[in-house]
Amino acid sequence: MSEFAEDEYLEVNWPATALPEDGPSAVERLETATRSRAPASDPTPRPWPPKAPREAEVEPESQPEPTGEAPKARPGRRTAVWVAGLAAAVVVAAAGYVYWDYAAHFEATDDAFIAARQFAVAAKASGFVAEVPVADNQHVAAGDVIARIDDRDYRVALATAEAQAAAAQANLDSADAQLQVQQAQIEQSQAQVESTEAALAFAEQQASRYDDLAQRGAGTVQNAQQYSSALRQQQAAVKTAKAALTTAQRQVAALNAQRANAEATLTQANAQVEQAKLNLSYTVVTAAQPGRVVNLSAAVGQFAAAGTSLSMFVPDEVWVVGNFKETQLDAMRPGQNVTVVVDAYPERALRGRVASVQPGSGTAFSLLPAENATGNYVKVVQRVPVKIVLDDPPTDVALGPGMSVAPTVRVDPTPSLYERLRSWL
Repeated sequence: MSEFAEDEYLEVNWPATALPEDGPSAVERLETATRSRAPASDPTPRPWPPKAPREAEVEPESQPEPTGEAPKARPGRRTAVWVAGLAAAVVVAAAGYVYWDYAAHFEATDDAFIAARQFAVAAKASGFVAEVPVADNQHVAAGDVIARIDDRDYRVALATAEAQAAAAQANLDSADAQLQVQQAQIEQSQAQVESTEAALAFAEQQASRYDDLAQRGAGTVQNAQQYSSALRQQQAAVKTAKAALTTAQRQVAALNAQRANAEATLTQANAQVEQAKLNLSYTVVTAAQPGRVVNLSAAVGQFAAAGTSLSMFVPDEVWVVGNFKETQLDAMRPGQNVTVVVDAYPERALRGRVASVQPGSGTAFSLLPAENATGNYVKVVQRVPVKIVLDDPPTDVALGPGMSVAPTVRVDPTPSLYERLRSWL
């Protein structure tokens, strides 16, 4: 058995309990025995048991001696690393440019809301509300009834106006009849004038003949005087007939004036009838266009004076007002496509287009516009309202004024990098 094998055997198989409690320890006795058996050629005593060498003291034969310099990589590997890094940088730069160029074609804002021309629905006729056939937030079509007002007083007024119109029409018909009668009298007077003139002509002939006979002595003077008197009578009859004709003709003018008065009265009566019909129609409050009834305040039995608001009305025609920064309007033009996301319905994306851009900032048209003519002026980017019309608004959800939206406008493509560089050069 060699020395190291024996040492290992003793270290492993020597029981610690076999040693006495007093005297040298077992380790010391083993060391003493080992020294006594050590060969003369190795004068250096070795400790017992042998200690295992530390890891730092073990130096593998294959480990190169440190020289203070890092190991050099292979030339081919370093070239591949550089090529891969350069390719990655090119890809990242290209992707960044593509994203920047794509993002430059959109302008978005969260300062936007839905707008509409909402108005108050009021009654033009006063009276007690008799019926309210609609409910809050109900959608109505054009012509649907919103409220009815008691119309009995207005029906009585209409009947009165129609009676007055009928009386005026009767007066006009009477004037027309009088004119026809007068025209017949004129014709009669005309005939009377013609008859008297014919009789006058005969009387002139008779007077002339008997006067000639009396002068020649063939006739009596009495006959000549008699026919001469008849001639004068006939002349007077002709004048009377002509005067009667003139009177009849002038009576026509008076009758025409009366007819004109009757016609004017009839026109006024007809206007009163139309007004009464309008007043009666005002008792039925209808929707002028399709939309929704909002904030309904009308109730059955309520007295509604003329002009009293019965409800608010929001038409179906709504649009989006986006307050874009003035720096976002460079490439924005009417007709460009817009994507609108409503905050209330984020899962939907509505389509629209730019209708117009307001020629001025929002504050310029406010009640108290900002006055910047001061010594401590600070430039602030202004907001300009842009009207966006929705192409096909949804009908299964409620879209009303004031609801927040987020529009994104697809503006005209900006000049490419090559074009910008060319313009700069």
